[in-house]
Amino acid sequence: MTTPLNLKNIAIVAHVDHGKTTLVDAILQQSNTFGAREEIIDRVMDSGELERERGITITAKNCAFEWGDKKINLLDTPGHADFGGEVERSLMMVDGVLLLVDASEGPLPQTRFVLSKAMEKDIKIGVVINKVDRPDERIDEVINEIEELFLDLATILEKDDYDLDVPIYYASAKEGYAMTKIDDPRDNLHPLLDFMVSDFFPAPKVSEGDDLQLLVTNLTYCSYLGAQIVGRIQRGSIVKNNQYIHCDSEQKNKKSKVSNIKIFSALGTTEVESAAAGDIVLVAGFDGAKIGDSLCSPNLIEPLDRISIDPPTVSVTASVNTSPLSGKEGEYLTSRKLEEFLENACRLNVALQYSGTADPKEFELKGRGELQLAIVFEEIRRQGFELMIARPKVLMQSIDGQKCEPFESVIMDLPSDDVGVVTKVLSSRKGVMMNLTPLGDTRSRVEFEIPSRSLIGYRSQFLTDTRGEGLMSSRFIGYRPYTGDMLSRQNGSLISDRAGRATPYALFNVLSSGRQFIVPGDTVYEGQVVGESAKTNDVNLNVVREKHLAAMRTAGKDVNIVLPPVQAMTIEMAMNWIDKDEWVEITPKRIRIRKKELAKNLRSTIRT
Repeated sequence: MTTPLNLKNIAIVAHVDHGKTTLVDAILQQSNTFGAREEIIDRVMDSGELERERGITITAKNCAFEWGDKKINLLDTPGHADFGGEVERSLMMVDGVLLLVDASEGPLPQTRFVLSKAMEKDIKIGVVINKVDRPDERIDEVINEIEELFLDLATILEKDDYDLDVPIYYASAKEGYAMTKIDDPRDNLHPLLDFMVSDFFPAPKVSEGDDLQLLVTNLTYCSYLGAQIVGRIQRGSIVKNNQYIHCDSEQKNKKSKVSNIKIFSALGTTEVESAAAGDIVLVAGFDGAKIGDSLCSPNLIEPLDRISIDPPTVSVTASVNTSPLSGKEGEYLTSRKLEEFLENACRLNVALQYSGTADPKEFELKGRGELQLAIVFEEIRRQGFELMIARPKVLMQSIDGQKCEPFESVIMDLPSDDVGVVTKVLSSRKGVMMNLTPLGDTRSRVEFEIPSRSLIGYRSQFLTDTRGEGLMSSRFIGYRPYTGDMLSRQNGSLISDRAGRATPYALFNVLSSGRQFIVPGDTVYEGQVVGESAKTNDVNLNVVREKHLAAMRTAGKDVNIVLPPVQAMTIEMAMNWIDKDEWVEITPKRIRIRKKELAKNLRSTIRT
């Protein structure tokens, strides 16, 4: 049984792409967690298929290693703002945090978010300035920015007694070294590992007593054991085959027997007979448990406070597929199965919520951002489901009788030559520039405050405007008065006016109408959006017309048809592009866009 004195629970948090997962890789290697003959892959903690494809961490994950006489439960957390709920949930299990900051980019919006959540919970924080080997590092400026951030948050959170003397380490996760001073030898990560087991990070703060208290902070599934709950033991101990009380949100206490207990060991788990306060465990035997529930001893039923996180800011309507091609590419089509998928997604992620609508075929899914929602739909799609989703919309609130909408602070690092075009676009979307700072000779950092709905569909345009050289991140800053109506996009849609198979001849003849989404041979139907119009209003056109043979031909009359390449449509691209009168049709094989009203004589081409 592990005792709290020999145990540390630490989370690694940072803004996206600041090197958390790479650092975990290096820590596990240099702590001799892997066997000498064990094959090691890069970003070993990003085990999900989507995570490895996209190169981002989507869900928080646990691992464990030993250094000296201490065991460390280490949590790798997501860095993208849309997955902030995972970070908040993870902080419920730890007593220490390593905050990674890029040596060039410095603190960014998600850095501020995760730091504020850690300071709210009085978690001990150590700072690691990562990527010190970057040629564009600006370590001295980044240290000043970090200190200003700590001071600013301490003032906002009214923590006048907060110790601002935060230890700072310098590291390169990619090269596998860390230093207490920037001019120290760059040998290995041992200085950082020694820091993690030092007295700076406290042993788990547990409650006195022998009666079990455990908060459910995550759920997982094992094909052999069934559903398992993950949580940190706050008080007492848990013993295999003993009975405990499951306390849910409805205060319906149910007694169940523990059938299996596991603790984290390296990248896997180890089965144990019991575990003590402070350790993070996986427990089987409690079917139907939800994140936020508690396990208690029958002798003293005192459930812990449920997990409370920031509310969702974006919602999407999801519907069963009603398109003419419905049922031809997917296995699951019913609203019952769709609701089952959404319910399971919300059960595993406390930042998601779903509800029914007046139409039994449609459901509303709420989350932190369009990327988080797109990930859910991508997972549903890969399970063989067909569905449709509408344009994301922000969740309004009424404050003191006034309609208010969510606002975000957006920070962009971009080439200085592109500041003008980015500023013009964001200003047209009702954004207000708050700051402009040069970063060296060729790059600048721009900060805007802008309505959240204005960012829907902008990220792809931002990459185009900056030729892929811009970095953009945002954080939710609260609700402010509604700024007025605006078009979701400036250009209209190109819409197929009949069903059939797209031909090169037809597509070539409508090239001047705008950008196309389909290629020759694609099956289309009336009302399907086949491209983006070059004009503001929608255009109906024929993309299935064939060239008929003439009775006579002259030499050189036929034209060699060359069509421009078409970018493959993704769920995020489609969600960001569509308007309020359109659906994204998602199947395991294709992603299409269609009008909600398919018949061309029943819809207007004038956009309002």
